[in-house]
Amino acid sequence: MSDFKFPTEEVDLPSKGLIYSKENPLSSGKVEMKYMTAKEEDILSNQAYIQKGIVLDKLLKSLIINDKVNIDDLIIGDKNALLIASRVLGYGKDYKVTVDGSEYNIDVSSLENKEFNESEYEAGKNEFSFTLPTSGTIITYQLVTGKLEKAIDREIAGLKKINKESSTALSTRYKHMILSVDGNDEKKYIREWVDNAFLARDSRALREHIKDSQPDVDLSYILDNGKEVVVPIGLNFFWPDA
Repeated sequence: MSDFKFPTEEVDLPSKGLIYSKENPLSSGKVEMKYMTAKEEDILSNQAYIQKGIVLDKLLKSLIINDKVNIDDLIIGDKNALLIASRVLGYGKDYKVTVDGSEYNIDVSSLENKEFNESEYEAGKNEFSFTLPTSGTIITYQLVTGKLEKAIDREIAGLKKINKESSTALSTRYKHMILSVDGNDEKKYIREWVDNAFLARDSRALREHIKDSQPDVDLSYILDNGKEVVVPIGLNFFWPDA
């Protein structure tokens, strides 16, 4: 069987690769991706992948040229950039959305990576410090990667089996993200602190800090009517005619 040569594009990661170890190919800050074909459309329509929630990971794995790239290593912002690039390489830059009963076109190729303070990043290290404004507690935390997201989802699903009415998504996320509290990195202590001592004001401050400081794509877009929307990235993002 003959080898087919596909055109490729190099995608800049919002993180510039700073949080990945030198041995990780993602540390280059760039990922080479091929254009989508019918093979990738088969992946997008695979019901088993959709039900398991792994369809977008399977898509990226198929499109990334370097097979040493582990999708689970990607932080959320870098993954967003690759998904947007996948959409452009597959179906073009135009993405139609309906807002308030009217249809608008979004040029997803115009979405840019957010600026972030590189001085706060130590090369190859996914760990950051933040002083909670109300309590004064100093915590360290990590940005969520694909691997961490799966661990969080598994724990939430397990808790749901025990109590279907439980709502633990936010606290469970913190228990996995936070690495130390005032220098104490014991997992049991961190979990108890999140449940019993993490003030709501400080929780909101941490969320806002991470949202503002983490590398990501700026998903905000101004429509023709002047209204600002946030571009949703999900399975429907890849079906322009759906």
